[in-house]
Amino acid sequence: MATKSDGSASAAAEGGARKTNIEAYRDGLKLKTEEDFFACDRQYVCQNYAPVPVVISKGKGARVWDINGNEYYDFLAGVSSLSQGHCHPRVIAALCRQAERLTLTLRSFGNDVTGPACRFMAEMFGYDRVLLMNTGAEAGESALKIARKWAYEVKEIPPDSAKVILCNNNYWGRTITACSSSTTFDCYNNFGPFTPGFELIDYDDVGALEEALKDPNVAAFFVEPIQGEGGVNVPKPGYLKRAHELCKSKNVLLIVDEIQTGLCRTGRLLAADHDEVHPDILLLGKSLSAGVVPISAVMGRADVMDVLKPGTHGSTFGGNPLACAVAVEALTVLKDEKLADRAERLGAQFRDCLRRELYGKVPWIKEIRGRGLLNAVEVDSDAIDPNDIVMKLKENGILSKPTRGRVMRFIPPLVITDEEHRDATTRIIKSFLAVEEERKK
Repeated sequence: MATKSDGSASAAAEGGARKTNIEAYRDGLKLKTEEDFFACDRQYVCQNYAPVPVVISKGKGARVWDINGNEYYDFLAGVSSLSQGHCHPRVIAALCRQAERLTLTLRSFGNDVTGPACRFMAEMFGYDRVLLMNTGAEAGESALKIARKWAYEVKEIPPDSAKVILCNNNYWGRTITACSSSTTFDCYNNFGPFTPGFELIDYDDVGALEEALKDPNVAAFFVEPIQGEGGVNVPKPGYLKRAHELCKSKNVLLIVDEIQTGLCRTGRLLAADHDEVHPDILLLGKSLSAGVVPISAVMGRADVMDVLKPGTHGSTFGGNPLACAVAVEALTVLKDEKLADRAERLGAQFRDCLRRELYGKVPWIKEIRGRGLLNAVEVDSDAIDPNDIVMKLKENGILSKPTRGRVMRFIPPLVITDEEHRDATTRIIKSFLAVEEERKK
């Protein structure tokens, strides 16, 4: 069973506060059990997700608690959105301080937060310009707009003929443009007609990239340093570096999507740092706000980013003061708490331990892979139902979900302590072994 913890001290502290309207409304509905909440979801929430049967009511650090007081380790962490952990006190303090003063102005006016926040990010990551948006998909869309406009105005590609190269099995969102460049059936099925201008090649295939770059109308190569949603696919060492060299030789922009892999997740500030690559355009999101408010960023050189002029791009909430204040604090926490070093060390321990304890004992495990604290166990879905693993993990106090129907992801908050990580690793190993024992019966 998951660990039981009533969180009495914090519950008492919260008990004296006035209820918010949603709390009062929820309590008036008399929803008591998990089934009550899921029945409400089924009736009123669009059914575009299939959640694990747990109703979470509280999170702190690497742990969450459900409505029954059961405690779990969060090993999905908002798919890398919660690297600083749930409700990091410094980030929440920054949120509250800014929320009491100014939350939104639009960029139709100046404010005293957005400019300094962009300078902070530009200096931290080594870029000239920063475009702030809200979601990762918006960052991807913005990067494509910039790349196309740059291609026409700087590279002088003929009008409406610019191409962008992406990789099979990519994932960068679910907008129409993202669906148009996807090879995942559920992402594109019955969502056409699609946005043109994309060429798809195999991931981690330098030869395929070299061939695609022979087309003079290529504007950019848009790539993840590790394919996250695609199954935590780690390329061979040097892949990104060679890709960058090829792009430079053809005057093609390298767009690196670090929305899931960046911000210390893989043991470096950016996953591209493993190959010593400084992309032409960098995309950040998810943990940029520690999972508190939506914010994403597109960064690049002045000669690339300055193709955007007033009226060519915008966002109501993009770069709002509240999100900016949260992002600067979230980034500072990553640095102050040395979370890249922690991810590198704990990730290596995790993979070593799982390989030692599971290889040879669980025959349907095909591969254990990852980098830093972005890890995966790929299973043979013909031999085992991954949902059986999900439920056994839940029973043992671990929350996670598979991707691509066969890859179990393990992506904890980077603030997880050594003791918590050892405990969680033991529970994960126990879960896989238990599923195998039940399969044998």
